[in-house]
Amino acid sequence: MSVRTQSSEQPSEGPHRAGFACFVGRPNAGKSTLTNALVGQKVAITANQPQTTRHTVRGIVHRPDAQLILVDTPGLHKPRTLLGERLNDVVRTTWAEVDVIGFCLPANEKLGPGDRFIAKELASIKKTPKIAIVTKTDLVDGKTLAEQLIAVDQLGKELGFEWAEIVPVSAVGGKQVELLADLIVPLLPPGPALYPDGELTDEPEQIMIAELIREAALEGVRDELPHSIAVVVEEMLPREDRPADKPLLDIHAFVYIERPSQKGIIIGPKGKRLKDVGIKSRKQIEALLGTPVFLDLHVKVAKDWQRDPRQLRKLGF
Repeated sequence: MSVRTQSSEQPSEGPHRAGFACFVGRPNAGKSTLTNALVGQKVAITANQPQTTRHTVRGIVHRPDAQLILVDTPGLHKPRTLLGERLNDVVRTTWAEVDVIGFCLPANEKLGPGDRFIAKELASIKKTPKIAIVTKTDLVDGKTLAEQLIAVDQLGKELGFEWAEIVPVSAVGGKQVELLADLIVPLLPPGPALYPDGELTDEPEQIMIAELIREAALEGVRDELPHSIAVVVEEMLPREDRPADKPLLDIHAFVYIERPSQKGIIIGPKGKRLKDVGIKSRKQIEALLGTPVFLDLHVKVAKDWQRDPRQLRKLGF
């Protein structure tokens, strides 16, 4: 078993490489946090509830020797709704198209049926190199980490494949994040950069803004709500009567939920919760766009949207 804790790779004098990698793992395994740590700026939303990532967000890591494009897929899970099935299809399509797959397994949780379910799917994808990434190492002691690394190695053997690398990382502490990039790069095909220097993601701004609002809306709400929230940015317009040196961007967005009873949870007593969501997401949006923003948020009920193909389309799925 080869576990990497420091890089033996010298920066190669070889060809420039460019390609795609995706992080997979059961929901809440640390995929989005790792994407953000590698890119160095917040591009994928992170939340403590599972299944918060719905869009394939590409984070772009620019290096002198390579360009690594990270595709952040939804967590693969046993689907219960039409939305769930569509998300799983997105995952499988992505796996078939990338150059490297990183399988994220948290150090602080024993391997479970969800991990085996994904590893089994990975075993059927023969050509793509697979790296096992043991995340959240800051939450465990050395002995627990060693046991997890051995278990991960065994999991590959049981299913008849070899991990290209096994790497323990802590995205929050920034530990071994650079090393992970060093190990992924040699697995990418040689070629010129695919995106202009300085670009961090190819997500349209409206989708990223919607994700930031959704992230703020998810914080601290009950478990049943994450799957029921969708955010659509209806329009973004520069305020007309502003001087050039004091621009203001008006953003109008709708937070959609499935049932009228959920409206109160999102809005909160006397509208306080929705106001907090607006303040928090506005700060993040201003940081993303580099311009002052007026954010207008409304909550709407879209009955059982996760099961309705027409509504799924309308909400961008």
